[in-house]
Amino acid sequence: MKVKLIGYTKDFEKVIAMAGKLCYSPVGVDELEENLSEEKIRKFIQNLADMGHESPLEHCSFSFAVEGISRSCSHQLVRHRVASYSQQSQRYVKEEEGKFEFITPNIIKEMGEDYVKEYENDMHLIHAMYLKWQENIKQYVEENDYPTYGMNSTKVANENARYVLPNAAETKIIVTMNVRSLYNFFSKRCCHRAQEEIRELADKMLEICRDISPVLFGKIDAPCVYGHCPEGKLSCKSPKKKTEQHD
Repeated sequence: MKVKLIGYTKDFEKVIAMAGKLCYSPVGVDELEENLSEEKIRKFIQNLADMGHESPLEHCSFSFAVEGISRSCSHQLVRHRVASYSQQSQRYVKEEEGKFEFITPNIIKEMGEDYVKEYENDMHLIHAMYLKWQENIKQYVEENDYPTYGMNSTKVANENARYVLPNAAETKIIVTMNVRSLYNFFSKRCCHRAQEEIRELADKMLEICRDISPVLFGKIDAPCVYGHCPEGKLSCKSPKKKTEQHD
């Protein structure tokens, strides 16, 4: 799995501080920046966090390029609706022979080499089925008066043959979230109850965010790390260890 930060709002901490300051100050826009030192920005952001005033966080966003995740993981990722996504298309990008990439869950790796080989064989069988149907559909479109509405036969074949592809198929995606949405994402997906793959993705994204802005992300994690687990009876009963906490 590869996660790369490809962009974020310029002077985002200053923007957040100014947005928060505007809510409580009688001054105009031109005066918001006056005497706004780095120390005052940090203190103001901390005050916003202590009050639970998160709407100013929505003015700033982070963009990540992600590759080496499964379609299963991306399906969970896009459920976080206050975000923007651009994902590699299985309609336009054919899963070519010899180039089919898939994700092997860690639990199967832990089961041993024999199970890994069996899993890989199953993936190759599924890919062979995909190629078979891709060719069958392509041939049918070309030999019959099938309505393509301006698309070529390959695209029609791709978009229909992909029905047999597994959730394990590797995908690439660019995601942009504002800081408030990132808080929500990390609180849900850094939790032990989140599936392992998306938890790994969330942990990598959070590590990047912490490096960029400790003041905004220094105490953001699964709820059990810095507060109370909200899962109740569904709690995993296993909060992150001290070594996993980012003090």
